[in-house]
Amino acid sequence: MQNQWTIPGTVLKIKQSDAVRVDGLFQSMFLTGGIVLSQVSNLSGLEPYAVQNWVKRGFLSPPKQKRYDMDQVCRILTINTFKAVLPMERICGLLSYVNGDLDSSADDIIRDSDLYFLFVKLAGNARTLESKEDATRFIEESLADYKEPVPGAKERIVKTLRIMVIAWLAARMRQAAEELMDDIDQEKEEISHGILDV
Repeated sequence: MQNQWTIPGTVLKIKQSDAVRVDGLFQSMFLTGGIVLSQVSNLSGLEPYAVQNWVKRGFLSPPKQKRYDMDQVCRILTINTFKAVLPMERICGLLSYVNGDLDSSADDIIRDSDLYFLFVKLAGNARTLESKEDATRFIEESLADYKEPVPGAKERIVKTLRIMVIAWLAARMRQAAEELMDDIDQEKEEISHGILDV
């Protein structure tokens, strides 16, 4: 596939230009109402026990009849996206900034799926957003039809999405640095075994 891009928090690869349509892809996965833990694991690359642990720790509500709905899965994918770059307490703090109590949706100012899909669209366009102002404008345009359930909700979502994109970019840069370090380690190994001439 040309210009492959991994959807954040998943193992799924798509064209980066298709990031704006990820919500449609996910909706088709949930036509039957929800997905079971093994499917969540296959989608996210997480071990089932990690997801179960997050439920036990109150990072998301428990599945209903052993099925995770789209909002729960999007919460899992959001956490999975940032766990390599932010401590879990910070991720949960960020999510509770927009959605209060993490194991209840009663106080949410945005659905977890809406937040995740906005983030994916933003991440998919990260190369074209050259400045903080570009990113903020893109976010605000994406939230043009959003109706605030409480005053200041929209600004909290904008701040949260900006943090998510910066953290995601940091994680990608860290991964790129680690890959370069792996190349150096391989080169050093080859030099020490006389495979490469110095």
